[in-house]
Amino acid sequence: MGQSSAEQMRAWIGPAIFSFGFRPFFLFGAGWAALSMLIWIAVLVGGFDIPSRFDPISWHAHAFLFGYLNAIVAGFLLTAVPNWTGRLPIVGWRLAALFALWGAGRVAVFSSTHWPIGAAAMIDLAFPICLGGLILREIIAGKNWRNLMVLALLGVFTLGNVVFHIEAARAENAAQGYGLRLGLATAIMMIAVIGGRIIPSFTRNWLAGRGDLARPTPPMTQFDKLTLLISIGVLIRWVLVPASPLTALALMAFGLLHLWRLARWQGHRTLAEPLVWVLHIAYLFIPLGAMAMAADELLGSHDPAAAQHIWMAGAIGGMTLAVMTRATLGHSGQKLLADKATVAVYICLFLAVVSRLASGVLPGLLNLSALLWIAAFLGFTVCYGPSLLRPKPKKTAGS
Repeated sequence: MGQSSAEQMRAWIGPAIFSFGFRPFFLFGAGWAALSMLIWIAVLVGGFDIPSRFDPISWHAHAFLFGYLNAIVAGFLLTAVPNWTGRLPIVGWRLAALFALWGAGRVAVFSSTHWPIGAAAMIDLAFPICLGGLILREIIAGKNWRNLMVLALLGVFTLGNVVFHIEAARAENAAQGYGLRLGLATAIMMIAVIGGRIIPSFTRNWLAGRGDLARPTPPMTQFDKLTLLISIGVLIRWVLVPASPLTALALMAFGLLHLWRLARWQGHRTLAEPLVWVLHIAYLFIPLGAMAMAADELLGSHDPAAAQHIWMAGAIGGMTLAVMTRATLGHSGQKLLADKATVAVYICLFLAVVSRLASGVLPGLLNLSALLWIAAFLGFTVCYGPSLLRPKPKKTAGS
């Protein structure tokens, strides 16, 4: 008889961090988010030159979108796919090798001036391609066809990374190019698809546990499916033609649809539990970001980067922190309760987003935003690192 997932993890006698997919990628992904922002501060104050073939702004954008987010997506998928397919998780040295490939990509992109042209791109892209191959194998073996959508999104996200590398090699403005927009749009769709499953589900469970008779609208109703279908079309147009009044109007409609979708999930009833309300607030940045970009175009302020940070830092940063904290607590055998340190992490992240937006009026807030961002992700690594590095406690008799 084959081993169960729990038996396979217990059979691993190496470092506990390689006993499940979320452990190395959540811990070091968060660490990278803090470190890369610290490097960015060093660049902004004029005391450091990044030894990368990317220009500094492009490196900054790539480090978060295709560096950090790829790690968190990997941690999530390597943990979720075994539940979706009923197959064994990837653990041990195979997981360590995959993690090392991600780390090699970060080093290669950062130091690409010391590598032959194209070498850093190949190393960086090797990780998502290998990850996608592993996930495809598991989906086929488990005949879990409904989750091919998630794999397709990973494939498009990787294509965005490819385009980003090509644009940077051509000395184009990759930080505002097709590759970044394609990657960012795909990330937003990932949140819309996966968040649309987990937010109403977790909210329902919490409300039921409290004896609250209110219930969120179930996941993936006809309205949800229609919203996602429309979202794909709007985001494709934004990727291809970002500066257009028609695109702005489409983004405004996109925002209104997602606001209504979110309102149906009873988020206002979850204020007593940070692990739940943080999911709702993180999702709120999807419609807010779309509306901000629409307003930027219609009002002619010509500062798309500021509006895009609502999606980059707010939606992506907020949702990934929400998922990482909840998954770490659950999979390390702890109660699903947010302590004061966790709440502080969430607040630092959201204040970082607000400060970044306000820096357009008060430039001095830009550094504050960066410091708050570092505090959020460094806070996660300090507070959750011990749980990620330690084995899951064994259940005792009667427990």
